[in-house]
Amino acid sequence: MTEYEKMKAGMIYDPGDERIMSEQLIYMKKLREFNKLEQDDLEGKEKYLKEVFAECGENCYIEQPFYANWGGKNVHFGNNVYANFGLTLVDDAEIFVGDYVLFGPNVNIATANHPLDPEMRKKALQYNKSVYIGNNVWIGAGAVIVPGVHIGDNSVIGAGSVVTKDIPADSVAVGNPCRVIKTIGKDT
Repeated sequence: MTEYEKMKAGMIYDPGDERIMSEQLIYMKKLREFNKLEQDDLEGKEKYLKEVFAECGENCYIEQPFYANWGGKNVHFGNNVYANFGLTLVDDAEIFVGDYVLFGPNVNIATANHPLDPEMRKKALQYNKSVYIGNNVWIGAGAVIVPGVHIGDNSVIGAGSVVTKDIPADSVAVGNPCRVIKTIGKDT
């Protein structure tokens, strides 16, 4: 099995593999061009999202600067997604984002992880876990979402939160580590 195949399968792999690095470099160059676009070049921005992202629905917008390990190649956006300045997506694995999702400034979503074994870390090995964000979710400024997390529909993640575990639908969750403090209902 190649390192690329291991990466796609969520196994421990060498991210410095020549095939992986050469493909990733293509997307990093495209991302650099995206970040050079003028703020009012809405057509150029939309073209990038439609061509580079794995999926991108209608009415999606990302403020620059935008950072992503694979330029967004492994990102799936639904419709009506807005990301404020400084969105960072470590998209070594898939990142799924539903419809009507809002990202505050400087949100970080990571799919890459490293083994706990120090000898394996010395070899710079990693493995990846996809992240899932439901519909109508608001993620506050400076939030961090770690590999493998699922955030349910209609939830709000407070600014500065570190999301280390799944968050159920209809929840307000805050803190480090992030925890549910309220359920959203008709009266909230």
